[in-house]
Amino acid sequence: MNGPEITLEVAPELRLFVAHERRQGRTAVTTDGASTLGHVVESLGIPLTEAGHLLVDGRPVPPSHVPAAGELIEVRAVERPQQVPGAPLRFLLDVHLGTLARRLRLLGINTAYENEDIGDAALATLSAREQRVLLSRDRGLLRRREIWAGAYVYSDRPQEQLRDMLSRFAPVLAPWTRCTACNGTLAEADKDSVSTRLEHGTQQAYDVFAQCTQCARVYWRGAHHGHLESIVADAVREFGGTAA
Repeated sequence: MNGPEITLEVAPELRLFVAHERRQGRTAVTTDGASTLGHVVESLGIPLTEAGHLLVDGRPVPPSHVPAAGELIEVRAVERPQQVPGAPLRFLLDVHLGTLARRLRLLGINTAYENEDIGDAALATLSAREQRVLLSRDRGLLRRREIWAGAYVYSDRPQEQLRDMLSRFAPVLAPWTRCTACNGTLAEADKDSVSTRLEHGTQQAYDVFAQCTQCARVYWRGAHHGHLESIVADAVREFGGTAA
């Protein structure tokens, strides 16, 4: 770029996106004099989904603002909890976030997920069509203009990913109400009605069952239930809801 020079100050939470030499305090940026502030921010590596208020000399401006020479630009992080237009809050996760998808569903959060890579364009279109917040660690995907709303998943560890998303969006938790396999709703099931789907040992050992109203998968408090209960209890304790 060869045009007006501006001064940019990026919030500490967002500095991991920018080049190392721009991470300390304020930095000078030369623009082309025509690009919008949103384009300038993205050209530095910051997805607009992660940018909160954009301030020019202390006053808020939209991403469409065209920076002028000498302006001091502040790029703040998204405020938490983040307000998302429309209701209810629903998510869409890319192919790399399968464990996070299952944990969100475990907590009763409406979460769409494809276990095959359907491509960025299809994900963005689905986000817009179903008004879902697209979660991804792919910055390029989050830059697609057609997505309805999006958020960058900062950690590669499922436990930290879950905590980050619950803190950021504060969704209503309703544990044990969704199928972790397909996102359908669960209903109480009579043992006799699901007996053909159970192995003999399971029939003998358990009496309480739930079944997905969409894919018919059957659930019971099996060997891994303790681990799932721990995930639910930790989330409910910190973010609210009912564990039982």
